[in-house]
Amino acid sequence: MEPIIQCENITHYYGDRLIYKDLNFEVQQGKILGLLGKNGTGKTTIINILNGYLRPQSGVCRMFGEEMDKITPETKGKIGLLLEGHIQHSYFNVRQIEKYYSRFFPNWKADAYYGLIEKLQVTPTQKISTMSCGQRSQVALGLLFAQDPELLILDDFSMGLDPGYRRLFVEYLKEYAVSGNKTIFMTSHIIQDMEMLIDDCIILDYGKILLHEPVDYFLNNYKTLEDAFIEITGKY
Repeated sequence: MEPIIQCENITHYYGDRLIYKDLNFEVQQGKILGLLGKNGTGKTTIINILNGYLRPQSGVCRMFGEEMDKITPETKGKIGLLLEGHIQHSYFNVRQIEKYYSRFFPNWKADAYYGLIEKLQVTPTQKISTMSCGQRSQVALGLLFAQDPELLILDDFSMGLDPGYRRLFVEYLKEYAVSGNKTIFMTSHIIQDMEMLIDDCIILDYGKILLHEPVDYFLNNYKTLEDAFIEITGKY
């Protein structure tokens, strides 16, 4: 079976600073892959390259077999993308923004949106403009689930969520992914969240991948995923 995501020999610079050299990895269907790395190692950059927002100096990325700069509208409809939890149209309230977004997605699942909103105790009549950063992230994630994408790309999904809400969301996301055979590519600064959620882990350092293994490999060889990250990278 063809991987959902393929990155082959990606080399990219910002000016003279090397971000990656010959970066290679794949994400298989139904897997949840977590990308871990310090700030500035290129986690968000690879997401931008995948979606065609950036062109690398060399190499190619594919999603659903289509190259990053040739993704068709049909394939874009299979992808749900969250960049750092941001949400637009802050003049809407929680209910109004769901009605607005639902018009753009033929497979819209309103129950998925309201199910997460209810679990995280966000009021349906509350305006987005009055919400905290964490509450906005919750609404953005609910809108993403309602699109019912085959592939979810989540960049620092837990931004602004307190520990209790993060744990609740991680449990919800795991259930959502397994029940729908979803593929997820995600980054997070909260390593403990990744440990509970992901199937495979990439540890990224400046310019290269240090290790790409199933999460069981890390937990069988280290006490926690956080310990593995510290020992492998030599930093935190």
